Amino acid sequence: MFVIELTYKADLADIDARMTAHVRFLKKYYASGNFLVSGRKIPRDGGIILAVGKNREQIEAIAQQDPFYTHGLADFRIIEFRASQRAGDIQERIRKE
Repeated sequence: MFVIELTYKADLADIDARMTAHVRFLKKYYASGNFLVSGRKIPRDGGIILAVGKNREQIEAIAQQDPFYTHGLADFRIIEFRASQRAGDIQERIRKE
């Protein structure tokens, strides 16, 4: 599993201008099965994506397709980890705010 951390390096107006394209990117990789959970950081200085993939290289290649990356609006940090436990009621714990 991977955590993709985005840190904005542009004004929020520039981020918001590319948000529709970013959401299309997210939907593409939710549909492919690579993205599990995503959302804004608080305070709003970036975002987090929880992802699965064959290897780090695949996740790096996916992240580089994000419009925030291609337009130089955010830095990306990819953290790989091995999930060894999970809550049995994970679906109920994850909620939209």
